[in-house]
This record gives sequence, C-alpha cells and structure tokens, in this order.
Amino acid sequence: MTSTQFDRFKETWKASILERRSTVRDEFPDYPISDPGGTLVSTSRIDSFEIGTGASIYTNSLLPAITQAKHEIILVTCFWAESSTRSALKDALEKLAGERREHILRTREHGTGAHGLAPLKVRICFSSRSLFQKLFHTWSRNGYVYPPSTWASQLGLPSPEVLESGRIDLRVKSIFFLPFSVLHSKYVIVDRQRAWFPSCNVSWEAWLEGCVEISGDAVASLVKFHRHVWDPQLESQLIPRVGLDLGSARPPGLGRITLSQIPSFAGRFLNLPGVLTPTILLPSSHHRNPRFNLIPYRNPSVPSTPLNCAILRLIDMAEHSIYIQTPNITSMPVINSILEALKRGVDVVIVTSKGLMFLEQIVTAGTTTSICLRSLIRSYQKLQTKYTQLRQIRNHHDSEPEVDIEAQQPQPGSLKISYYRPQPGNQPDTVVEEPQKSHIKLTIIDRQYTVLGSGNMDRASWFTSQELGILFYSADFATAVSAAVAEVLVDRSEPVFSSVGDN
Repeated sequence: MTSTQFDRFKETWKASILERRSTVRDEFPDYPISDPGGTLVSTSRIDSFEIGTGASIYTNSLLPAITQAKHEIILVTCFWAESSTRSALKDALEKLAGERREHILRTREHGTGAHGLAPLKVRICFSSRSLFQKLFHTWSRNGYVYPPSTWASQLGLPSPEVLESGRIDLRVKSIFFLPFSVLHSKYVIVDRQRAWFPSCNVSWEAWLEGCVEISGDAVASLVKFHRHVWDPQLESQLIPRVGLDLGSARPPGLGRITLSQIPSFAGRFLNLPGVLTPTILLPSSHHRNPRFNLIPYRNPSVPSTPLNCAILRLIDMAEHSIYIQTPNITSMPVINSILEALKRGVDVVIVTSKGLMFLEQIVTAGTTTSICLRSLIRSYQKLQTKYTQLRQIRNHHDSEPEVDIEAQQPQPGSLKISYYRPQPGNQPDTVVEEPQKSHIKLTIIDRQYTVLGSGNMDRASWFTSQELGILFYSADFATAVSAAVAEVLVDRSEPVFSSVGDN
C-alpha cells in the first residue's frame, strides 16, 4: 500500500466509526468515537520488538526498564496471578526501593536532606485475578483500589513499609464488568517517554508472546487512553515539586539494578532504529454481548470500535497478503472478511493454537477455533471448485468467448492454516522456558501494516472484552516482524491445511 492508500485507509476507517456514532452507547472510553482521527492517529519511533514467553519478556525488557524509572511507572495487565513473572516484579520493586532507600540515607548523612529524591509513582492495574474476585467485583467504572494491607498478602507485592522506605508511591486498582467483560489491554509506560505493548499477562502460562517498544507522540495518546479508563485524576504532566531539580529524581548514584532473567528457547530481540512511523492507537470498548443467548447463538452486528473497524477495513483493502497469528479465531466478521479476501485472490496465512481456552470459547462464542477453521476450509474448497468449473467452461468455449469468466472470477488466493506446537525436545520443566501455546496477537497486511496489542480474533475480543491495539504503517517493521516470527515458528507449527500447489 502506498501513502495514498494509507490516507484512504484512515479516511474510510474514520468514516466507518463515525457513521454509527449515533447508535453507540456507553463506550468505555468514549472519546475515540467522536474524533478518532484527532485523538488516535499520531507517530511513534519503534525501538524494539521481542518474542518469548511472558516471563522472559518481563525479565529481559520490562522489569529493567521499570527499575530505571525516574518519576512514574504505569503497568496495566488483564490477568494477575501467582507466577514467576509476579515474583520477578516483586523482586524488582523491592530492589528498586532498597536502592532508593540507600540513596536517601546517604543524602541525610551528608546533610542534603531527605527530599533530594522525588517520589516514584507506581500504578498497577488489572482486571482479573480469581473467580471469587470477578463474581463479587464492583460494577463501577471507578473500579476497586486495593488497600496497602492487601499488597503483600493477596497480590504478591512488596509490603507498604518496604515501598515507603524508598519513597515509592504505589496504587493498585482493578476493573471488571460481569459477566465476561474483562479489560484485556496490556501495556507499560515509563516516565511517559517510553511504552511497551506486551501480549502477555502477569501470570503463570509459558506461552509464545510478543512485545513492541515505542517512544514519541503515540505515548501521549496511550497516556490519554489510560487517564480515561484507569485514572481520571492522572496529572496532565509529570511536574516535579517546586524547588526540586528534575534531574535529581533518579540521581547517578542509583545505578542499574541487577535482576534475574528467565530465558526462553523462543527468545528473539530486535533492536530497531527508531524511525518515525505513522501510528494509530486502536481502543475497543467492552460490551455486554448484544442479544447474548447461549442456545441458539445469534450473530449481532459487530461493535464499531476503532480496533474492530481497523481490522475489517485492512482485510477489505488487502491486495496481496494477509498474515494472522492469534490464540483463537471464532469471530465470524473476521472469518467472513478473510473468505472475501480469498475470493479477490489475496493469499492468507493463519497461525493459531489448538485447544487453547476451550471452555472460554464455548461460553463466549458457542463454538471453537477448530470448528471455525473447518468451516472456513470447506467454504474455501467450494470457492476453489467453483473457480475450477468456471475455468473449464471458459476453456471449452474459448473459440467464441462472449464473456471473460475469469475476469469476473479471479483465481482464489492461497490459504495456509497451522497450529502452533512446542518445539520437540525442549522440555517445559527446564530452566529455559519453551512456549506451550501461541498467545501473540499479530496481523500483517500486504507487508505494510502491522497490528499488535491485546485483541484476539475471537468473539470475546470482538464483542465483550475491552481491548487495545496499535497499528504501524511501515514496510521495514512488517518485514522485520515477519522474519522474526517465521524464525521462531521453525519446527513449531503443525500444518492444518495448505492450498499451495492445489490451485
């Protein structure tokens, strides 16, 4: 796609959101619906892309960045569970508090006072940590703020005394809406200068995950999103107190903190040049499932959120190739759009997981990924058969072709579907983690557009959960991500269907 096509995408994407604005109610947040172009479109510098397990990504990139924060840490995840990741986060915060406490003591000894070190604000936000928590959670959008007495005992975090000794100001908050509306977004912001979008939770699963790191204007767009959802009182700017030197917030005496790392056999880290890249933040509000009914399931119109509209519009505009890697695929709007793209001659590759979150699929979609894939394959084979029959008719009547049948019916694009599988020989109980399922959420269109974030291609993400995606328009980034993912998938994919060589 050229820059002209990118502009066309932005305009049609905005139009698809605005044309249904009057029918939208109670979006959370609601500001993107009124002005998607002005509030979500920006630029960013893509600084890195990483593949691994959740624990390896946190210990290799996210926690080291957190321990270098000067003013503020914002950590948002969906699931919060006892795990090596949570233990590593606790360890990092305790070490950070200890370093800061030692600095305070040194400054006191030299008579410079205790206030040479600015408070460090740490904001941790999540949606789900247990069935009990979700069943009895407040429905208020203000959520629930955990008292300090619960930080260590219930949440596995450092004690208030440890944090206060290092002038760390912690607040922990959860938001959840019954019956299924988790806030599924995941991101980390450090000092409002750098941001990360990991696909992983603070949880125990050793799954294949991805994470992109950005800086630039798009970080401000993310901070605005965070303010509207999690922290309405969040200050507009990080301003130190009057008389406090901004540079003293994290003095040179606070060196790099040594942290333990949890490696992964699938670990890949791309240090990218940070080229200015057109970027669009893509929120998707939670919804109580429209006309939700377990038996029979109905097919309501898909909510016109910025993320949903972007994915559908990109698939509709695809000219050459579509690559989708998703934990599950049960969203019928996506599957129908993929079939239409195949009809136009677009090549499609789908990588997903087998049997991941099976019960959740049944409850939220009334179907499963395997059932939906079999249906897609059958529809595609019918498409191939129809094209073959039309071609035979064309060949039979080529002496007097009154109608160019092939011009009306393009050759279908190729379709390749695979399940992720662990690499044989890498045992899950070793020190180095081998991902057992694929949890990356990745869409690449025409090797130009890359969408990452929290959104799956399942019905829960499209209809009930709150999601957050981020779109980059860059052929270089799409190529780099494609190559890294392809390298990781060597010996980690189980073929389900491939039309290559059949057309």
